[in-house]
Amino acid sequence: MGSTTRAGSWPAAVRGCALVLAVTVTGCGGSGSGPSGGPHNSGDPRNAPASTPAPHSPTPQTASPVRLCADLISYWAEQDLAGSQWAGLDWEQKGLSNEQYEIYEDIVQAARAERKRHGAPAAKALIKGLAERRCAAANGATHSSENWRPPT
Repeated sequence: MGSTTRAGSWPAAVRGCALVLAVTVTGCGGSGSGPSGGPHNSGDPRNAPASTPAPHSPTPQTASPVRLCADLISYWAEQDLAGSQWAGLDWEQKGLSNEQYEIYEDIVQAARAERKRHGAPAAKALIKGLAERRCAAANGATHSSENWRPPT
């Protein structure tokens, strides 16, 4: 009788799996028509209507060299101020150009003095402000060392 029960339940299990699979595929695939009411274009952008936006593709945000400079310097200066284990990395390991590293060193020195006078929150505010101003003045401070070579 045990074998009959197993055999009798097998088709129900198969039907259950098939139902779950059908619901999953249908739920993800939509009603079978594309955005314009026509058939799907199989993901080939050449078959998509000209007015159809790319499906769920976020527009990448490109940060300016000035923003990247300020963000990098602010991050590493705050790590240094906090005594992080990563604060001791060199400029290359931190992803800084030589020019950015010079700015970083100046800002860390000023932030340490500010922390002694007015505390850590004031030092962090100083870091952000100085990094933004100095990076803007240097147009991102992307000048690197004499060791740098353009890609070939």
